[in-house]
Amino acid sequence: MPHLSSRRHALRALCALLAPSLGMRAMAASDPSGNAADCVIPAKAGGGFALTCALARDALQAVRPGRPPLAQRYLPGGIGAVAFDRIATGKLGGPGTLVAFSSGSLLNLAQGRFGPHSPSAVRWIATLGTDYGVIAVHRDSPYKRLQDLVAALRQDPSRIAFGAGGTVGSQDWVKAALLVRAAGRDHKAMRFVSFEGGGDALSALQGKHVDAFPGDAAEALQAIAGGAAVRLLAVLSESRLGGALTGVPTAREQGVDLAWPTVRGLYLSADVPEAAVQAWATAFREASAAPGYAALREQHGLYPFALTGAALDDYVQAQIKAYRRLADELGLRRWPS
Repeated sequence: MPHLSSRRHALRALCALLAPSLGMRAMAASDPSGNAADCVIPAKAGGGFALTCALARDALQAVRPGRPPLAQRYLPGGIGAVAFDRIATGKLGGPGTLVAFSSGSLLNLAQGRFGPHSPSAVRWIATLGTDYGVIAVHRDSPYKRLQDLVAALRQDPSRIAFGAGGTVGSQDWVKAALLVRAAGRDHKAMRFVSFEGGGDALSALQGKHVDAFPGDAAEALQAIAGGAAVRLLAVLSESRLGGALTGVPTAREQGVDLAWPTVRGLYLSADVPEAAVQAWATAFREASAAPGYAALREQHGLYPFALTGAALDDYVQAQIKAYRRLADELGLRRWPS
């Protein structure tokens, strides 16, 4: 079976590369999900980056049962900025260190918000699936439909306090800005409360400290599953979604032309040997093609979107160009990068 042979070859190559850089702990591991490798979550607990690393761990574990799982660790700061800078400058990295990213990471890169680093400062390994933006409110909110929220914004955009991950220019800020614009008002007049990740923002929504959450579906559904009193007004997908989002109308169905897919994936230091890059890409390509992966991805609240290699590199470049145009349209400052 050639595909099995190539998988074994890739895994052996990765283990050989992991061992010198990570010592005896690495030598005990025999595949990418070994305890010599970890997945960095570049935000606080409860958000989409944590979901990404959890899915990576579970997907690798599924195809190599019995092996030590991919370790998880947090490195919050700037919604990914600190982790990206440390990887790009060599302060963090090696062939055993994966870092979670999302479309929001690419948006920040497009604005130069990750420091003086280009997209080629890292190696893009794989996308594991796509999430979608949502507009959510507290279950007791007077806004029962998206149109209710839009009507309130049309009357006075400063009346609604949006709360989500990131600061001005982040993807959650952009979703809120586009919603305010759809209401016919200036997005610069809106109120936006910044949090270090979706988990903190959802906690604020739960406590009624903010009025609306322009975050992502997976993290909102995770909070709801945990008992959070949250109502989803709209999902920002092109068409109705199934699964846990069955019954949630899109923004477009409600007269608001707003869609926001949030791709979730992983990157690696650009300084690692090419063999390590290819080994990781192969491992995730094999994992995403495994029979049980679709159910596992759905369990983590994501929808199909799997890329590796040149196709992923091309996607990253195309998205960054599109986000630069959007940043200019919204009057966001683009720092030199």
